[in-house]
Amino acid sequence: MISRKPLLTSIFARLKINRLVMMELFDFIMHIDDHLRVILSDYGNWIYLILFAIIFVETGIVIMPFLPGDSLLFAAGMLAAQYPESLNIWIVIVLLLIAGISGDAVNYAIGRYFGMKVLNIKIFGKSFVKQEHLDKTQSFYDKYGPATIIIARFVPIVRTLAPFVGGVGKMRYTTFATYNVAGAFLWVVGLSLAGYYLGRIPAIRDNFSKVVLLIVFLSVLPIIFSMLKGWYAGRKKTSGQPG
Repeated sequence: MISRKPLLTSIFARLKINRLVMMELFDFIMHIDDHLRVILSDYGNWIYLILFAIIFVETGIVIMPFLPGDSLLFAAGMLAAQYPESLNIWIVIVLLLIAGISGDAVNYAIGRYFGMKVLNIKIFGKSFVKQEHLDKTQSFYDKYGPATIIIARFVPIVRTLAPFVGGVGKMRYTTFATYNVAGAFLWVVGLSLAGYYLGRIPAIRDNFSKVVLLIVFLSVLPIIFSMLKGWYAGRKKTSGQPG
């Protein structure tokens, strides 16, 4: 009889790794301001490249929808206000605009030329893109059309999937590019400057983890509203049927 011990050990080890990775990611998101301070202190100007890479990967790689775009932009703006001699807000904005625009463009190209098969790629044995995420993104397209590219900038997960789904659906590139640039400008400039000015307020600066939770809550409100609206419509339709 073949022993199951090595197999069980492997499964438990993988689960432990996944849990540790998610815990580290959660800590990074909730305390991203502290982590960026350490990066700024230890690596100096390399922080510009690190910020660029995170925004580019989150917007450009469809299987990486869990990176902290909104909170990162706000935190970067806040740190630029606190350490203007080390982190220039206008360099941050220009670089992250380029990262956001080029990231969405790459994601669109992945969807257009490789299609849904790239979603079979797994990280640590886990797929981070679920069918329900794709369905929700498609519902945004059904409701808002190409403007989804702009709206999605402010909605976690949908932000990463919107350009990919646009590519899969063969959206005209000129249309996509127009909304891509407009959305990136509103997202990057808006959140970076919000962090730059609001981050000077002690109540916000000293309670950043709560600010992150608020940003996340506001970001997912459109999804919550859409789900509640769909639930209510379904319930109303069901109640209207004869028993």
